[in-house]
Amino acid sequence: MASSAAAASLHPGAPDGGWTAHIEDVRAGRWINPATGQRAPRAPVACIAIAESLEGAEAEMAGACGLRGTLAVMADPDTWDAMGARIAAALRRAGRRIREVILDRPHATLAGAAALAERLSDAGDVVVVGSGTLNDLGKYATARAGRSCCVFGTAASMDGYTSQTASMRLRSGLKISVPAHAPKGVFLDLGVLAAAPPHMAAAGFGDCLCSSVARIDWWMSHRLLGTPYHEEPYLIAQADAAELNARARGVGAGEVEAIGYLARSLTLSGLGCNFTGVSNHGSMGEHQISHYIDCFAGRRHPGTLHGQQVGVATLTMARIQQRLLGEAHPPRLRPTRIDSGDMARRMGPEIAKQCEAQYREKALDDEGAARLNARLAEIWPDLRRECLRFAEPVEEMRARLAAAGGPTTAEELGLPAALYREAVRHAHEMRNRFSFADLACDAGLLDDLAAAEA
Repeated sequence: MASSAAAASLHPGAPDGGWTAHIEDVRAGRWINPATGQRAPRAPVACIAIAESLEGAEAEMAGACGLRGTLAVMADPDTWDAMGARIAAALRRAGRRIREVILDRPHATLAGAAALAERLSDAGDVVVVGSGTLNDLGKYATARAGRSCCVFGTAASMDGYTSQTASMRLRSGLKISVPAHAPKGVFLDLGVLAAAPPHMAAAGFGDCLCSSVARIDWWMSHRLLGTPYHEEPYLIAQADAAELNARARGVGAGEVEAIGYLARSLTLSGLGCNFTGVSNHGSMGEHQISHYIDCFAGRRHPGTLHGQQVGVATLTMARIQQRLLGEAHPPRLRPTRIDSGDMARRMGPEIAKQCEAQYREKALDDEGAARLNARLAEIWPDLRRECLRFAEPVEEMRARLAAAGGPTTAEELGLPAALYREAVRHAHEMRNRFSFADLACDAGLLDDLAAAEA
């Protein structure tokens, strides 16, 4: 969408056509896949704006989304100070009725969403001001209530702004992606994003870093099991990935130009789900490790963000992948061993039951192991070559992550080594997505590979 702020003079390093160039073509369904000639599906997000400043355009942007009634401006104390108060004032000046809904230490849980719904019951649509937790809560609560929302992002910390799902913690404590809806508008003020605490941009960089590792997992699953695979999420993002990687140090320094390319990469990753209906292109074995930490660290959790953990887990999964792909012969798989008692001990009985149901969907019996071993023997030389084509040297990824200000080891995360190794060893049990961790486990290699991580 055009606005006076978004059309202001651009940073010299901005993309030709501005910060939403190409993104707007993908959003509007104008992007054409060069390999197939097919147009992109139109995204459910009606408006996306990324600019070096959105000041003065907040009411115009919220209005372009068609939000109705008394608008609830939803924030936490930090995001209220960062941008919420400014948005509320702009909406009032434009004659909109608003309610301020400031959440103290919000959590993306079903109970938190229910409490939020009560607070929103006498308002109309919602203007979310924040990033991960607030974005998830706002999308989920408004979807359940039949309301619309838009989001003004306050940190380049995750890729979920444009997605139609929310990461929510169930009453059992298990954290999963649940159906929600995309916001009507996503608005990213690069000045605000660059001023956020540096660890938040480092988390967003970690969420982007995992792309090649998730791609290898997903491609292997496709070739070995016949699961669906889509190239489009990688095609739409590849140019910006290169620009972002070249500016890793600028991300760590909070430079507006680097944060701009980070914001673009995160936005395109979210739009990638529009082609696939799933998040596999950016969430495979590495994300499962982070989810395990979030679900089971308890008091040992250091308070790190999901994307910070994903960055470290990306390096781990890259090492696991490259260890297996470095062999001339395929791993020899055995039937999957599921230890229900040990899962219950580590996860608690209720969560273990939920995870075991997911794990059994991909578990191998004798016949399944024999079938996959035959398939691996047939395709291994080609599969190795194909996967290694996507791979990036681990040391190069580590250096970029460190330059962006991200932790690169469990120790730097503040996690006990034993807990991190447990996550590496058992995270694949949580979700029915087949990764190189599953291959390593069923080949009897994962214990040693996990023990080497710290």
